Amino acid sequence: MTALDAPAVPGGAAAMSPRVPRGRGGLVAAAVLVVLAAAPLFLAPFATTTLTRILVFALFAVSLDLLVGVTGLPSLGHAAYFGAGAYAAGWVSINVTAQAPVPLLVGAAVGAVAAALTGWITVRTGGVFFLMLTLAIGEMVQQVANTWEGVTGGANGLTGVPSVRVAGAPLANPGFLYWYVLAVFVLGFVLVWLVARSPFGAALRGIRDNEPRMRAVGYPTALYKYGVFVVAGAVAGLAGSLLVAQQRLVTPADLGFLTASFALLAVIIGGAGSLWGACIGAALVILVRDALGPSLDGHGTLVLGAVFVLVVYLLPRGAAGMQLWRRRGSS
Repeated sequence: MTALDAPAVPGGAAAMSPRVPRGRGGLVAAAVLVVLAAAPLFLAPFATTTLTRILVFALFAVSLDLLVGVTGLPSLGHAAYFGAGAYAAGWVSINVTAQAPVPLLVGAAVGAVAAALTGWITVRTGGVFFLMLTLAIGEMVQQVANTWEGVTGGANGLTGVPSVRVAGAPLANPGFLYWYVLAVFVLGFVLVWLVARSPFGAALRGIRDNEPRMRAVGYPTALYKYGVFVVAGAVAGLAGSLLVAQQRLVTPADLGFLTASFALLAVIIGGAGSLWGACIGAALVILVRDALGPSLDGHGTLVLGAVFVLVVYLLPRGAAGMQLWRRRGSS
């Protein structure tokens, strides 16, 4: 019996991946998508822009959840690939073309390449060593962004990014930009979902639950972890390209420790291992930090810390672990 065939134990993989019944899950997903698509028709421009930021950060959190929840690789440097994709997409938009999908493809490619260059060594560690190595990589990349002024703009950031263009028309209207971001978010989410549900994803969950057993039965675990590290970097870079399309500015803070920690916080609040849970966590983080933060005299981060403590104690499996989402008698 392999690790993939072994029955789940209480608190293990099964407990980390609560699911809505399949038929109802499809209907819920379709209903949510319809509501999201219709949102700009009823929301004010500021609310539409906030929802756009939520989608961008949600895709970033989903890419991190592929590492943290699916593979068991907690990272504090994932923002390096998010920021690298944003800088690349912004630079291409300024110096080459802002016509979609060029900035998107460049951002995803740069995120994947950056992850490939740093991941080969990173995935050969584990536990606290992996955590600290990813943190060091993130700090190094942020330092590069601070000092490479000719490309990144240094501490002032990369400014003057033009609006993304679709069929030659700039998406300056908040509603049109929102629909563009929503379409890319759906594509990115589906990609990560397919990876997580594939045989490759099943092997990743086996590595998360019992890596020595997976090695013992012949799985090249380092290669699997390297592969998912690159995929997660590509999706993070894709999210970064959406960030620069939304705010038309990239700063070193976008690839720093604080951004990475907010993404990890979103994954934990939503429930590690649940992709839609990561989206819920991302929405909460953006709402508290960006929408409510100014009205709280800048204490949004303090509120997020309190929410994190409450989630750890009251919902140890995150929002996705609430019994509301489970069928009675389901295992």
